Amino acid sequence: MTSLRRLRLPGAIVVILLFVSPIYLTVVNAFKHEKDIVADPAAPPLHPTLANLSTALGRPDQLLQLGLRNSLIVVVCSVLLLVPLGSAFSFHLSRRRTRTRAVILAVLAAGLMIPPQVVLLPTIKILTWVGLDHTYAGLILSNVGGGYLSFAVFVYVGFMRAIPNEIVEAARIDGAGGLRIWWKIIMPLSRPATAAVVIFLALWIWNDFLNPLFILGPLHGQTITTGLYLSVGQFQMDYGQLFGIMFLAGVLPVAGYLAMQKQFVAGLTAGSTK
Repeated sequence: MTSLRRLRLPGAIVVILLFVSPIYLTVVNAFKHEKDIVADPAAPPLHPTLANLSTALGRPDQLLQLGLRNSLIVVVCSVLLLVPLGSAFSFHLSRRRTRTRAVILAVLAAGLMIPPQVVLLPTIKILTWVGLDHTYAGLILSNVGGGYLSFAVFVYVGFMRAIPNEIVEAARIDGAGGLRIWWKIIMPLSRPATAAVVIFLALWIWNDFLNPLFILGPLHGQTITTGLYLSVGQFQMDYGQLFGIMFLAGVLPVAGYLAMQKQFVAGLTAGSTK
């Protein structure tokens, strides 16, 4: 036991380095010249330059700007659909009998266990059949109908089951309908769960690569993840520009999170004393 305890700190340091090393390489190489990147990618930028960032921003095809815009549209629209659908269904499910709730949650859990690659081809065929293939609407609907909704339901159900049933019954006695109870009472009390759902879903959808690549296609538009893929040349690679795009693609969501940090913390702590 003593030897295992001694290995905890070195093991934790190794795990941290594995997670931090990609971020470190992206940051340092975004400000290095091409020859310095090729010579030693892990070395710090001894002669920093902003040429990589300006080259990434000045591309004629506006790959970075269009990719960020498209990713933002897909994330916002998907989350705006997933949150009310997931919370409303969870509110209905949390008030059902234990056996019914268990069966439905088991079906949703089975859906979460299926790899996204397995359902990608059927999803594309369905979108083609309804005429939404190679469209952003089809990509957003595929996000709503995928495992993201199951995750939202699991988070909301676990939280809403802790809400006392007396609150709902008191609202019904006062004449409130199910929709009004959900919107006026349940949703304000579920702000911590909503904050968690929004953060995780936005991150997963933003980082998604397979769905935008195959549902949209390279000729019909791209998100920031597929834009990075398209920026890699077939016969030669501009490492400086690539790291510049990666840096800008990563720093903007981080800046957005820091700007909204107070709102996120308020959402996570709201209702904790209720």
